[in-house]
Amino acid sequence: MGLHELQLRNFRLFKELNFVPDREAVTVLLSPNGTGKTSVLEAVYALATAASFRTGAASDMIRAGDQIAEVHGVLYQRERRVQVDLTLTRGVRNTTKRMLVNGQRPLSRGDLAGALPLTIFTPEGVDVVRQGPENRRAFLTHLLSDVDINTGDVIERFARILSQRNALLRGLRGELPSSSQREELDVWSRDFVLVSEELVAIRRSVLAQLTPLVTRYYQELAHDDLVVGIEYEQSWRGDLFDALERSLDDDRFRGHTTLGPQRDDVLLTLDGREARRQASQGEQRSLALALRLGGHELVQQKRGVDPLLLLDDVFSELDPLRSDRLLQLLPAGQTLVTTASPLPSAMSPAAVIDLSLSMP
Repeated sequence: MGLHELQLRNFRLFKELNFVPDREAVTVLLSPNGTGKTSVLEAVYALATAASFRTGAASDMIRAGDQIAEVHGVLYQRERRVQVDLTLTRGVRNTTKRMLVNGQRPLSRGDLAGALPLTIFTPEGVDVVRQGPENRRAFLTHLLSDVDINTGDVIERFARILSQRNALLRGLRGELPSSSQREELDVWSRDFVLVSEELVAIRRSVLAQLTPLVTRYYQELAHDDLVVGIEYEQSWRGDLFDALERSLDDDRFRGHTTLGPQRDDVLLTLDGREARRQASQGEQRSLALALRLGGHELVQQKRGVDPLLLLDDVFSELDPLRSDRLLQLLPAGQTLVTTASPLPSAMSPAAVIDLSLSMP
């Protein structure tokens, strides 16, 4: 399983690029900064998620001066060939995305996760530890879909119901709801409670399975015996429907739902110390890497596949000892690595590609 071929047209700085990585081992993109190494990983990530890990604006992925960008990937799931095609079209007000898997539009997030599960770590990957709750929720959402592709249906149902409830709250414009609006709000609130309970249960289950894996990877990376704690933190107490009732005044003035899984967090600790505020930079980076490696192994355990591993300029952020330990911990399977610096001495890639040779 993995990526066998990648074709780009008008993507970022590339007019055209054909990229063929090693199918089972490490391929290194080794070239100076500004040659598009990260853009190649971004294109691979876009095939798996229909999104970018660098920007929230899809138009940023389209080459300057062009209106359409294309990303085409040939994947293999054991013996099955899968073609994934992404087309980005720049419009006057927004950019549209058209995704096809073997010529068919994917029906859910699970269809994409099933085609190309992947794990990515970038220099900004430490934000999952260092920054706000949205970073940890995003990490968890991606992991849930990769661990069990059917979870994508729950995630999308939650997003749809939340959007409907928020639309009704915005329509109130801070006023008290009429009787008909109140009835409609109660319907959406009850649906919201049901899907929230389902989503939170899945999140808690995955985090419970993830914790021992993260602890092991952290201890090997950092070479110490600190215990990693991963605790799910809800944004409400007691019954969720009752909590929504209590927060209704706040919700209608703000125009959105202020409680629920969309506001929850994950508390990360090292021997009881909150990693976000009390861990050193080295501890935070090791924990962030351990989270990715632990999630990668959990997907392997649950689905029996090796996700594609993307490492973007990771070794420049690590000291030599941590670099060597990370190399020893890299999982089996296909890995894409970018760097502008000499490779760690312990790395023996199957292929090294200089993207500067593809520059016009």
